[in-house]
Amino acid sequence: MNKVITQPPPPTESVSAPAPSRPRMRRRSTRKDRISPGGYVGRTVVWLLVAFNLFLLVWMAVTSLRDTRDIVRDPLGVPAVPFVENFTNAWNTGGFGTAAINSVIATLVSSLLVVAISAPAAYVLAKSTRKLSSTFTLLFVLGLGVPGQVLLVPVYIMMAKFQDISHLQMLNSIQGLVLVLVGLGIPFTVFLLAGFFRSLPIEIEEAAAIDGSSGIRTFIQIVLPLARSGLVTAFMLAVITGWNETLFSLVLLTTSENRTLPIALLAFLDQAQFNGADWGGLFAGIVMVVTPVLALFIWLGRRIVEGMTVGISK
Repeated sequence: MNKVITQPPPPTESVSAPAPSRPRMRRRSTRKDRISPGGYVGRTVVWLLVAFNLFLLVWMAVTSLRDTRDIVRDPLGVPAVPFVENFTNAWNTGGFGTAAINSVIATLVSSLLVVAISAPAAYVLAKSTRKLSSTFTLLFVLGLGVPGQVLLVPVYIMMAKFQDISHLQMLNSIQGLVLVLVGLGIPFTVFLLAGFFRSLPIEIEEAAAIDGSSGIRTFIQIVLPLARSGLVTAFMLAVITGWNETLFSLVLLTTSENRTLPIALLAFLDQAQFNGADWGGLFAGIVMVVTPVLALFIWLGRRIVEGMTVGISK
């Protein structure tokens, strides 16, 4: 008899019923999401301060393009025709051309030296033992707490004695101002960069040591590229500090050939009080002093703030 081979029926695919949609539940606001009345007051005060500062910047820029008579007649007015001669008078009469060159040289040289000296010191401080690192960090913090007014007279006497011994021009010279700016900027820069070096992974340095790399080579070729953002932040902060330096420049620099921009602005103000106030030229000089730092902060402001937060929090 012929056997009839029957094939088993194909398995039926089980159709799963769609899962019932869950009703969306509204997220309850927690205490962190709620803003207290004090928070609203604080935000309002902050925005009022921001608006006031923006108003001052706009008013300063507009007033620098007005004639002195128009400024006296209506301090909050708008110029019908821009009076560009204010910048020419400030540049030539006030000596802002030479002062700008001196400010650029002193700021860039001192900022580069501050970063170049502080980076190795911060790296050693970050990789030292906890006890040694805490001790030296405390010393640098104490250096940050000393105001510049207290250091003014000792620094002047020390530089005068150093000038007599070495026969190098320290007083009334750009190199003397650069030396002072370097000394004032090292404590904060070391304190800032030490946090960046502590945040770097130690495994990379250990791998470089296994490959036979020396400590100096590891620091130059591996650590410094990894801490590039911290170095840029430290350099920009040193540039802003050096550009705005007024107190030590006023005491150390006495002749017009060595003045920086803040000192040239003060000299222009004193000259205007005796020869008639040139308010338009004065505001033009203020714009020259403020604009480079303001443009730098607008360009790199977020990086500077993030770099300070990361470096100091470590």
